[in-house]
Amino acid sequence: QLQLVESGGGLVQPGGSLRLSCTASGFTLAYSYGMGWFRQAPGKEREGVSCISSSGGGTNYADSVKGRFTISRDNAKNTVYLHMNSLKPEDTAVYFCAALETLRALSQCGLQVPQYAYWGQGTQVTVSS
Repeated sequence: QLQLVESGGGLVQPGGSLRLSCTASGFTLAYSYGMGWFRQAPGKEREGVSCISSSGGGTNYADSVKGRFTISRDNAKNTVYLHMNSLKPEDTAVYFCAALETLRALSQCGLQVPQYAYWGQGTQVTVSS
């Protein structure tokens, strides 16, 4: 069973930066895993923020974070990162890491919640002065 653990959240002032990490364990070698970051603000639905394909060659970003957030993965450390710059109060949310399991490596990834079968417990990001 794949397990995901997020870290790196916290309180930051507007314009500041944070780096979120998601460390995975329990991989099944027969599968490939695309990874995504999602967020959920109070009273709102969970939304896709960014993803990176299982091949590592493809990334995708929500329009609201393009140019400010960068996703990357270090397969040797089983870790995916979300580098967040120029943070805004509207970025405040619980951020979740998620994994998409496929039989073969894919060069693209999507930001739809139902695509992802495995989820971490989330880490709070608060952007406030």
